[in-house]
Amino acid sequence: MSGEILRRAVCGACEPPLRALPADVVELLVELDAPPRLGAHLRAVHEVAAQLLDALPELAVDRAAVLFGAATHDIGKVEHPGELSGPGSAHEPAGHRLLVGRGVAEERPRFARTHADWDRDGATTEELLVSLADKVWKGKRVADLEQRVVRRLAQARGQEPWEAFLDLDDVLTHIADGAEARLAFQAAYPIRAS
Repeated sequence: MSGEILRRAVCGACEPPLRALPADVVELLVELDAPPRLGAHLRAVHEVAAQLLDALPELAVDRAAVLFGAATHDIGKVEHPGELSGPGSAHEPAGHRLLVGRGVAEERPRFARTHADWDRDGATTEELLVSLADKVWKGKRVADLEQRVVRRLAQARGQEPWEAFLDLDDVLTHIADGAEARLAFQAAYPIRAS
């Protein structure tokens, strides 16, 4: 039963019209018997990451890595389900270990470990986008994170930072407008399937 609920949370044909998670991620979540709410959350963040990538094509990033990162960034919550409804960061190294232990090459599992650590020196544009998607999916705006993306966007476009800010602000405002529906979608799935 829990597998059915999880599959409904991650399928692209199900309401709301969010993109499905990549098939390999779906298989992994089912294999791990992931909480349905986690699947729904990962699907919502994956959708927002795709929207960011579509809106910011000038950023030279590994699109597949960003989408995989968004689809798996919280996978460690399989081992720390209390962090689905409360604070905690134990899921970050746990998710990284889990993915590496399953043979996922290092450039992909890093997002599980880095999605909350976007303010460190050396954060890649891919990592910033996964972190940004993980914030704005629920309508949360984080000025310092956005400024890091603005700098990368301004450089990629050859714009002044204020111009890139205005463009990014429009994109994020549009995405944040859908936060209520995404939050309702996530809340419709239980943390534990009965």
